[in-house]
Amino acid sequence: MATDKALKIHIPLEGVESEHCALIVDKGLEKIKGISEHSVALNNRMATISGEEEVLPLAVQTIRDLGYEVASVKATFPVLDMTCASCAVSVESMLKAQAGVVSASVNYASASVAVEYLPNMIDAQALRQVVQSIGYDLLLEKGNEGAETLEALHAAKFSQLKSKTLWASLLSLPVVIIGMFFMEMPYANELMWVLSTPVVLWFGKDFFINAWKQAKNRSANMDTLVALGSGIAYVFSVFNTLFAGFWHQRGLHGHVYFEAAAVIISFILLGKLLEEKAKGNTATAIKKLIGLQPKTVTVIAENGEESLKPIEALQKGALILVKPGEQIAVDGVVVKGNSYVDESMLSGEPLPVEKKEKEPVFAGTLNQKGSFQFRAEKIGAETMLAQIIRMVQEAQGSKAPVQKLVDKIAGIFVPVVIGIALLAFVAWIILGGDNGFSQGLIALATVLVIACPCALGLATPTAIMVGIGKGAEKGILIKDALSLELAKKITAVVLDKTGTITEGKPVVTDAYWLTEEDAAKQVLLSIEKQSEHPLAAAVALFYKDLKATPIEDFESLTGMGARATVAGITYVVGKQQLLLDKNISIAASLKQQSEKWSKESKTVIWFADDQNALAVLAIADTIKETSIAAIQQLKQSGIKVYMLTGDNEATASAIAAQTGITQYTAEVMPEQKAAFIKQLQSEGQVVAMVGDGINDSAALAQADVSIAMGKGSDIAMDVAKMTIISSDLNKIPEAIKLSRQTVATIRQNLFWAFIYNIIGIPLAAGILYPINGFLLNPMIAGAAMALSSVSVVSNSLLLKWKK
Repeated sequence: MATDKALKIHIPLEGVESEHCALIVDKGLEKIKGISEHSVALNNRMATISGEEEVLPLAVQTIRDLGYEVASVKATFPVLDMTCASCAVSVESMLKAQAGVVSASVNYASASVAVEYLPNMIDAQALRQVVQSIGYDLLLEKGNEGAETLEALHAAKFSQLKSKTLWASLLSLPVVIIGMFFMEMPYANELMWVLSTPVVLWFGKDFFINAWKQAKNRSANMDTLVALGSGIAYVFSVFNTLFAGFWHQRGLHGHVYFEAAAVIISFILLGKLLEEKAKGNTATAIKKLIGLQPKTVTVIAENGEESLKPIEALQKGALILVKPGEQIAVDGVVVKGNSYVDESMLSGEPLPVEKKEKEPVFAGTLNQKGSFQFRAEKIGAETMLAQIIRMVQEAQGSKAPVQKLVDKIAGIFVPVVIGIALLAFVAWIILGGDNGFSQGLIALATVLVIACPCALGLATPTAIMVGIGKGAEKGILIKDALSLELAKKITAVVLDKTGTITEGKPVVTDAYWLTEEDAAKQVLLSIEKQSEHPLAAAVALFYKDLKATPIEDFESLTGMGARATVAGITYVVGKQQLLLDKNISIAASLKQQSEKWSKESKTVIWFADDQNALAVLAIADTIKETSIAAIQQLKQSGIKVYMLTGDNEATASAIAAQTGITQYTAEVMPEQKAAFIKQLQSEGQVVAMVGDGINDSAALAQADVSIAMGKGSDIAMDVAKMTIISSDLNKIPEAIKLSRQTVATIRQNLFWAFIYNIIGIPLAAGILYPINGFLLNPMIAGAAMALSSVSVVSNSLLLKWKK
């Protein structure tokens, strides 16, 4: 940790091109309190300041406010081995104290830290060593390897916790039964000792290890209390088993509390298991995003030879062949061939986009039936897909650390309980007479046993577990307590259009024929079945009940449509321009229908023989039946509703008008969605983002409450904290109601958890002894501790039956 008060910090500058620029920066630094010396060197574009490390963020912000940039590195690293929110505070404060670190924000929920640092002063490895020095770790691997490593760590930790919880519970059960009902049986103490020892010393060893790490850094957390409570109860019980005569000689009975020690460990392990399950999906979304990029590409050499190369070996300027159905590996420009590419994962646009020469293509998008060659222009971290991955990571890591209510209170509760226990011990020694020491030791153990945070550890996860179960029955998947707590505070809902308000796929909404003859419809079906055009599938689906007819001389007309011959007659299907180019006659009624549908922002398909237009069909992405009612319900409850879409203005306007949305933005890119949500948050709004595509993932990560449509992409569902399985927007008001009920249950649980401590701790310390001679038996203290846990679990189960 940096301690030098006259620390020298060298800040690399960008955009400082003249002495005048350097002077502007220098004068800006002069105004910052805490900087004792400052200079700006133009030749190496470096600002040097002397002062305390706290001035660096102010200096960087001042430079940026002046219109210049600082050459810093922004990165998000997974943090390993954190067990509670106070761990997150320790890691964050330690990183912030390092010379060269501009900012650090630890997100306990996603177990990650977003850090900005000056690469000339500190590097990632040094940051890792700092974090390791206080008992935690950073995962520095990047890309595929990093995601796989993190996922493997989470899976291993969850599996280990599951096994520990199961075995601890199985061993604790007979200890509790003996302790409660069979204490008089021969060798009862010895049998309980044998059964509780592996629970406390093996399955609970991490609590003691973490408590020791905290003690070394002069801090305490929930692990400290668990270790003290279970440890003292265990040691005290071992002493009483081995030296029972010690108490008998003093006219006392030496109780054992093996069941309390074992149950403490079992309950807290259960709480951690439930928490780990909720937190374990952070790496999955990033892994799936990275998985959109193929591991190999087909590269065409100058001599025309094709070769398969790993994506890591690809260089800018390489000529790449994309075959039908393949994922595009990097960003580039088409140089030969044409096809349709599904870009919905990036743009949100439901219809595949035609790609021909000089058209751009993007990594992660999916080629349809055609094939083409393109020149690689952006690779690795420069691609749009990589930028979306980075935005998701930054949005997850930039949030303030999740200070769970239990851990906030534990920051005060733990040292206070330890203080009360020690105070009671000392008070008994001084005031307790002959038996002062023994009574004091019993009081010490009783306070720690009754103050054990079993109920605190179960208050949130049990309510979440029941709330999640109830939500799942309603078709709402909820991942964490933070989203549940915030859902009831939502003031603004931002809706993606495609797949959220609408169905997300093109369908034929209308068809108008001059004559209703099945023969002509069969010809249309046959042509569209052979066509590669993405809209052809919608037409083929619309007429799926008809039989196809044999066609000849099928030809795809790039950018216009298709043609084929049946019984000597040529038929065409496609744009109106195709009919005009072939001088095909168009009836007024067909033209009238076409114009009407075009005004409704529907795509119009024409069908004609070689003489006359026969039919027009309208294709659109239709609004879900439930969307209009759901949007009205949200508006009536005082929630502002916004629509963002990558689609064009005309389509967005038509959808907004039909659904009653007054505030919408069209042609929005993924990064703009996240920026829009950030703007709403800066205005004090609690924002829920509802989306279904990869293009929504950055915005979902940025939102206070992120909701994914279940029929959308896996990545959207992984990033989002809530998923509507049925993709029915009516479930959002239901989720808000469930949020209110679950949060109320959590607060009731915490009340019951603390009321036992507030009443029990003073009784355990012996506060009533001078008044009426009452001393709380440690056995009763253990039962009270168990009762507090039972009351919490019971209250959580009541949530199931709330309407």
